[in-house]
Amino acid sequence: MRSGNASKPKIVWKEFLPAFIVAFNSLTWITLTYAMFNSSVSNLHVSTIETLVLFAAYYAGVAGSSILGSIICPRAREISFLLWMLAGVVVSTLLTTITTNSTSVTILTSLFLGISVGFGLPSCLAYFADVTFVENRGIHGGITWSAVGFGTLLLALLISALNSVLAFLALAAWRGLGLITFFFTRSKAKIQSTRNPSAYSSILRRRTVILYLVPWIMFCLVNFVEAPMLENLFGEFFILVGFIEFAISGLFAFVGGILADLVGRKRIIIIGFVVLGIEYAVLSLLSEMPVSWYIYTAFDGIAWGMFASVFLMTLWGDLAGKYEKEKYYLIGGLPYILASFLSVLVKPYVGIIPLGTAFSLASFFLFLAVIPLMYAPETLPEKKIRERELREYIEKAKKIKEKHD
Repeated sequence: MRSGNASKPKIVWKEFLPAFIVAFNSLTWITLTYAMFNSSVSNLHVSTIETLVLFAAYYAGVAGSSILGSIICPRAREISFLLWMLAGVVVSTLLTTITTNSTSVTILTSLFLGISVGFGLPSCLAYFADVTFVENRGIHGGITWSAVGFGTLLLALLISALNSVLAFLALAAWRGLGLITFFFTRSKAKIQSTRNPSAYSSILRRRTVILYLVPWIMFCLVNFVEAPMLENLFGEFFILVGFIEFAISGLFAFVGGILADLVGRKRIIIIGFVVLGIEYAVLSLLSEMPVSWYIYTAFDGIAWGMFASVFLMTLWGDLAGKYEKEKYYLIGGLPYILASFLSVLVKPYVGIIPLGTAFSLASFFLFLAVIPLMYAPETLPEKKIRERELREYIEKAKKIKEKHD
């Protein structure tokens, strides 16, 4: 499937391209479709309970279909990806009627949207891991997420001038473009996953998995509990923050991916948590001063970029090793997906929560999350780091020798 000599493996780009297309198209489509869905639900004249039901249906669809997809998709990835993307086209089109449907129909549409998001997502990320080597998975994760960050930003700007119906149709066309592109590139790669699937119980008994999973869950909880409070604090500036963060995260995903392959995943993750802890500490002290908003925006974009390339794209593939990777990406992805429901639950109560206390607690828990990471082993093999350093030393020595010859 991949080629390269023993000392410096290289990815065959004809094999990586289909994986990149599926990941890039899917992650941008999921991000923008959810944003449009969230906006449309906010404009519906429904009660708070009905709003919670709509989002509960969405997240139930994501979780249930992700579990089902992690079992089904590895057996026939090619056809699964095509059906998954086709479902995205259909659901995006159905969302054009969300403002005119009855509540019961809207709930079903929310459920179908969740299913169209979750079904192929674990296998999409596992496919990416299967066509990359452990020693260069970080940089390719960085490349992929940089494209997602800048691509989402560009697409958001393009559809922002459209009404909701045309925006959903544009997203349907985008999903369809991904389907067509993958269809014509898929034959260039053998996309069967590695075998030997692990049981969930055996994965969750692994000490290394737990030491990385616990901090990740803490981050997800803090991030989505604090999101409505930040929106309330920033007001109209919150929309601009989102655009700026996408641009910064796109840049630092690439930087984080390179560093993850040079010095290891663990150090990059720890740096990300420290940056997050600092940004919330600044907000807790200076939340009323606009300068703290700019510091938060810059630091959050940096941390998100590094987390995206390492935590979302790279780490779980490393932990899976030779085993089937879908279940690892499902375990890593579900906390992030399900924790986002907390934003919906917290939003009605943001006015009664003291911001200083909330931000101080967020900073405390983010710094606390570093403790398990201190005991976690590095997932990039030490041997690979030493081999890279040796190759660089040999190349420098050759250049010096050539200058003196």
